[in-house]
Amino acid sequence: RVKMAPTHVLRCCQRGLAWIPVIFIALVVCWSYYAYVVELCIFTIPSIAEKIIYMVFFHLSFVMFVWSYWKTIFTRPANPSKEFCLPKAEKEQYVKEERPESQQEILWRATANLPLYTRTGAGAIRYCDRCQVIKPDRCHHCSACDMCVLKMDHHCPWVNNCVGFSNYKFFILFLCYSLVYCLFIAATVLQYFIKFWTNELPDTHAKFHVLFLFFVAAMFCISILSLFSYHLWLVGKNRSTIEAFRAPVFRTGSDKNGFSLGFGKNIAQVFGDERKFWLLPIFTRLV
Repeated sequence: RVKMAPTHVLRCCQRGLAWIPVIFIALVVCWSYYAYVVELCIFTIPSIAEKIIYMVFFHLSFVMFVWSYWKTIFTRPANPSKEFCLPKAEKEQYVKEERPESQQEILWRATANLPLYTRTGAGAIRYCDRCQVIKPDRCHHCSACDMCVLKMDHHCPWVNNCVGFSNYKFFILFLCYSLVYCLFIAATVLQYFIKFWTNELPDTHAKFHVLFLFFVAAMFCISILSLFSYHLWLVGKNRSTIEAFRAPVFRTGSDKNGFSLGFGKNIAQVFGDERKFWLLPIFTRLV
């Protein structure tokens, strides 16, 4: 027990520190809200009509951005169902066996009626010794979350969560709405950025906020655009980030397009078959 205490404390510290990127993003978003609504719309923009139009569209993009970000962070990763756990007798036998060949024989018998099509690079059944579970297709163990995650894409530090089956749609929408949010801010702030930069507007406390707001929005636009484009490409191919770097191995060998069902069905795999819900961060994907 004494030896386990430092490990437990270290694990708690790691979990606490993992929230730092999320807190940083939250603080930047809160500041951007204040800078845009108060410093730009209320104190800088003279036209009432322009203020109202900007505020309406800003809040629409803000709500969708925060909603999708929240869902990405707090949606628990999906884990393999109990059908993929070894029965008690087989599990005990597996642990006792020292020879990998004998362990594989146990796994082959246990997976006879399971819908498994992928294998390890050596052609063996994919089994997680840490979680003691047979890995379903596209499932991987996340060392950060310390669990096996269905259709794992990657562990994202900016959401402090694993992106996979349960929240991949939310992650895509988070990228989409954060890009819309940043583009809208950059586009509407630009004219006032130029006026402050050329001293056409007097130096006020709003100047710093408006200048910095444009730089931050433009910087995030560039970084998010590349990531969003990449993930749209992955959705169209029905690949995860892991599969893009290492092609899945099937019974007949590795195949980078092994899960592709065609462009339309690939999109429906992530967003569901009802298009009216595609742009909303609610779970609608096909099982």
